[in-house]
Amino acid sequence: MIQVDLEEERKEILKRYRRLLKMAKPVLKSGDAKIIKKAFNASNDAHKEMRRKSGEPYIYHPLEVALICVEEIGLGTTSIVSALLHDVVEDTDWELEDIEREFGPKVMQIIDGLTKISGVFDYGSSQQAENFRKMLLTLSDDVRVILIKLADRLNNMRTLDSMPRHKQLKIASETMYLYAPLAHRLGLYAIKSELEDLYLKYTDTETYQFIINKINETRISRNKFIKSFIAPIEEELESQDFKFTIKGRPKSVFSIYTKMKKQNIPFEEVYDLFAVRIIIDSKLENEKADCWQVYSIVTDFYRPNPDRLRDWVSTPRANGYESLHCTVMSSSGQWVEVQVRTERMDEIAERGYAAHWKYKERDSVTGKHNRGLDSWITQVRSLLESNNGSAIEFMDDFRGNLFHDEVFIFTPKGDLKVLPFGATALDFAFEIHTEVGTKCIGAKVNQKLVPINHKLKNGDQVEILTSNKRKPAEDWLGYVITSRAKAKIKEALREEKKSSILDGKEIVQRKLKQMKMEVTSEVIEQLRAYFETKTANEFYHKVGKGIIEPTSIKSFKEFKEIKKQKSKPSLEKMRDESSFTKEIKNLKGSDHEQLLIGEDMDVVDYVLAKCCNPIPGDDVFGFVTINEGIKIHRTSCPNALELLSNHGNRVIKARWTSQQKIAFLAGLRIIGTDRVGLINDVTKVISNELKVNMRSITVDSDSGIFEGTIKLYVHSTQHLEDLMQNLSKVEGIIKITRFD
Repeated sequence: MIQVDLEEERKEILKRYRRLLKMAKPVLKSGDAKIIKKAFNASNDAHKEMRRKSGEPYIYHPLEVALICVEEIGLGTTSIVSALLHDVVEDTDWELEDIEREFGPKVMQIIDGLTKISGVFDYGSSQQAENFRKMLLTLSDDVRVILIKLADRLNNMRTLDSMPRHKQLKIASETMYLYAPLAHRLGLYAIKSELEDLYLKYTDTETYQFIINKINETRISRNKFIKSFIAPIEEELESQDFKFTIKGRPKSVFSIYTKMKKQNIPFEEVYDLFAVRIIIDSKLENEKADCWQVYSIVTDFYRPNPDRLRDWVSTPRANGYESLHCTVMSSSGQWVEVQVRTERMDEIAERGYAAHWKYKERDSVTGKHNRGLDSWITQVRSLLESNNGSAIEFMDDFRGNLFHDEVFIFTPKGDLKVLPFGATALDFAFEIHTEVGTKCIGAKVNQKLVPINHKLKNGDQVEILTSNKRKPAEDWLGYVITSRAKAKIKEALREEKKSSILDGKEIVQRKLKQMKMEVTSEVIEQLRAYFETKTANEFYHKVGKGIIEPTSIKSFKEFKEIKKQKSKPSLEKMRDESSFTKEIKNLKGSDHEQLLIGEDMDVVDYVLAKCCNPIPGDDVFGFVTINEGIKIHRTSCPNALELLSNHGNRVIKARWTSQQKIAFLAGLRIIGTDRVGLINDVTKVISNELKVNMRSITVDSDSGIFEGTIKLYVHSTQHLEDLMQNLSKVEGIIKITRFD
C-alpha cells in the first residue's frame, strides 16, 4: 500500500517539475535546463525524508516557490535554482560551500541571504523585526533575495490550512503587516492582492466566504453588464486601428472588504466592484499619446468623474506603476473604473519591475524605471544605516512609507521631489537636507507662509524657512510621515536626551543617598514603575528635565514601605507564551496550555481589551502585557495585526468556556427613519423581550433620519445576534451594526 502511495507521489513530483520547466522555457538559455535539473535532483535528494505539516513531500514547497518565481514574478534561471535550493542549507547537511562549488557564487549569495532571514516565526518580536531589517539589507546586494522570499511566503500562505489556528493568525498577520506592503512597493500587485485575500481568509473566514459567494452570485449579471459597456468602445478602437485587449475583472476580496468596512456599507452598495482594463499594443514613443487617445474614446461614450482621474502615465508611481485611471458613468447609472495602459505597462503592473532590474536586456524606457527602483533601494539603505533605534521602531517607520501614494513637489528652482501622500512642509525640509530639517521654522507654499505641519498637495512649490536657534521638539514626530524625517528627528532628540539623562541620574543618586537608600538596579526599577515610566532612562530624563520633581522621590519611600505583594503569579515571570504555559501548568497541575476565559480568573490576571470589547463567541487570543496582566483581544481587533506580527512570542491561545454567567459590554449602531415611539419600541425589545441591561443610549435625529448608538450587556455573540435580529424587525429600522 505504502509502495503505491510513494509511486503516486514520485509521479506527482515529476509532473510538477515538468510544469516548472515548461513555464521556464521562454527564459532558458543553452545549458540552463541542465542546471535546473541538477538543482532539482539535489533538493529532492536532500529533502527526501522530510514532509510538510500537511503530510505532503517537502519537495512540493521548493518546486512551488520556483514556479511562482517564473510564472508570477518573471525571474530567470539563477532564481529558479536558488528557489529550488532555498531550504537545503537550513534544513539539511548541505553547507554554503557545497552550494558555491556545485552552483556558483551567485546562487550561493542568494541562498546565504535567504538563510539569514529565515526563522521569522521562531523568535520574539525584536528578533522578528531584526530578521526583517536583515532582509532589507540584502536589497542592495541582490533584489532577487526579497523576490524569492515573497514567493516563499506566498506558498506558505497558500498552504496555511495545515497549520494550527494560533500559528495561522501569527503567520497571516505578519504577512499582512510586512510582506503585502513590500510586494506593493516592489510593484507585485497580483502577489500583494493574493496575500491580502489570504490574510482575510484566515483571520475573518466568515466575511471572506461571504464576499466570495456574493462575487460568484453576481458573476453572470456582471459579465452581461461589462459586455454591453465595452461594446461601443471596442467598435471605435477597431475603427481607429488600435490593437487591444479588454478585460473586466472584479476587485480583490480584500479591497471590497476594506471599502465595506471604511464606508460602513453592505456588499451591494460597493459601486466599483470591478474595473475594466484596456490594454493596447503601442510603440514606446507613442505610448503616452495613445493612452490619452483611448481615454478620449472612452469619455466620448461615458461621462467621466473629474475627481477620479489618475494620470500615472506622465508621472509613474515610485514603484514603476504606469496607467491611466478614470471613473465613468455607464448608461445604466453605475460608476465604472476604466484603466488604460500599454502591454509593457501591464506586464510591469502585474509582475513588478523589480524582476526586470539588472537581469534582462532592456531599452531606455525601462532603464528609466530601474533608476526609480535604484533610488528607492538607496533610500532604504540610508534609512537602515541612520536608524539606530529599536528594530520594531524601524519596522513601523519603514512600513509607514510602503503603502502611500505620492505627491509631486517642486523646489523654488523647479526641481521635482516625490513624497508620500500626506507629507508636510517639515517632511520636505528633511528631504532637502538634515540641516534644513532640524532648523526649519516654517515654509512658503506657492508664496504663502505656512506652519511646518502644513500638508502638501500635488504640484506645490515649496521654499523652507530656517533659523539657527531652532531645535527639533518631541511633537515634531507627529508632524512628519516619512521614515527619513522621523529617523533624523529621533536622532536629534536622542542627542539632546543624553545630557538630560546624565543630569537626572546625578540628581536621583544624590537624593537616594540623602534618604539613606542604597542605589541598586532593583531600587531604580521600582522607582521607574512608581513614576510610570517605560525605562530607567526615561525616568532619569524626566528628572533631568524637571518633569519629575526630586522632592517627590520621598513619597516613593513611603509607598515602598506600605506596598503589599500580589498573590497572583508575577508578571515578571510571564513575559511570553512559553513561561505563561509553564506557569499555568504549575498552578493547575495539569497539561492545560491555554487560557480558559471564565475559569482561570483565580489563577491569572486577565482583562478584556477595551479596543475591541470581545464577548463569548468571538474568535480571540490572549496577549501578555508588560504591566497590565493578560489582555483578551478579538482576532479582528484593529490592534491585532501589529500585536500578532510584531510580538508573536507574547501571544497565547485563549478560548471561552461553555458556561458563561458574566455579562459583557457590546455596542450597536442603529440607523433608521424617525417616527413617534421608535425609541420606545427599541428599548422594549432590549429590556422586555430579551431582558438585556442597557448601559447607555444616544440618539440623533436630522431631517427624518434617526441615528443612535446603544451600549448594552450581553452573554455571547449568539445573544447579540438574536438581539440584532429582533431589533431589525422594528418598523423604521434600516441598518444595525456592531461596533467596538
